[in-house]
Amino acid sequence: MSVFMDLNLSFCADKSRLRSLIETAAHLGFSTVAVNYTFEPTAKKKQEIPAPMPITDLMDQLPVVQGRSRPIRVLNRLTVVMSDSSHFRPTAPEYRRFDLLAVQPTSEKLFHVACMTLDIDIICITVTEKLPFFFKRAPINGAVERGVMFEVSYAAAIRDATMRRYTIANATSLMETCKGKNVILSSAAEKPLELRGPYDITNLGLLFGLSDGDSKEAVSSTCRSAVLHAETRWTASGIIRTTKTCSVTPIQQEAPPEESDAPAAKKAKLEDE
Repeated sequence: MSVFMDLNLSFCADKSRLRSLIETAAHLGFSTVAVNYTFEPTAKKKQEIPAPMPITDLMDQLPVVQGRSRPIRVLNRLTVVMSDSSHFRPTAPEYRRFDLLAVQPTSEKLFHVACMTLDIDIICITVTEKLPFFFKRAPINGAVERGVMFEVSYAAAIRDATMRRYTIANATSLMETCKGKNVILSSAAEKPLELRGPYDITNLGLLFGLSDGDSKEAVSSTCRSAVLHAETRWTASGIIRTTKTCSVTPIQQEAPPEESDAPAAKKAKLEDE
């Protein structure tokens, strides 16, 4: 059975709405979701990167996934809207608070930089307006080789007819270039009514130009690859991972066995000597 994921649930300050989003996602059969915090820096004033809300502050008990006996897994994600190359700071310690790291480039040059050099997990494709550039195969192939995913969200297409045309046009342009590789489909939902089930999203992927197999993977195995890629970003190529552990008292050395505990054959040998 496939494990479905939605790696883009828009964060909102209203805890009840965010709680309802997570509960609806679990009811629709999503095993993993990511709460997305959008950060859009400006040149006029310095802005602080938002801190993720602990899930314990949101709900006491996570809802159980429909059709499964385990609770839903909730991740935190940061999306940086890049209008300048200086907006992404790879050494910022605030980035380590998040499980997933994504960027949304607004120009062809920044898209090329994101594909080839930035240490990220996801590149968001703009769906609310017409793209100001055309996709080129070289940077997209570079991103695929590095394990970076391309995300297309569908909630904007539900809200407005104009955005629906932009979503389909931009998604189709991406699929023609990347051939369906490393594509994930997410909701970017702000309300529970904007969420759709995994199989509805699979049918939507066919409209975007994905094949039947790639469309199913875009809500399951490709999303899992993005999560695994995020976990290996803080490791040595995924080989070594360090975690903080509680201090453990040293194990006491065992005392040598007494003569009475020695085997019978050894005791007989000692008596002969």
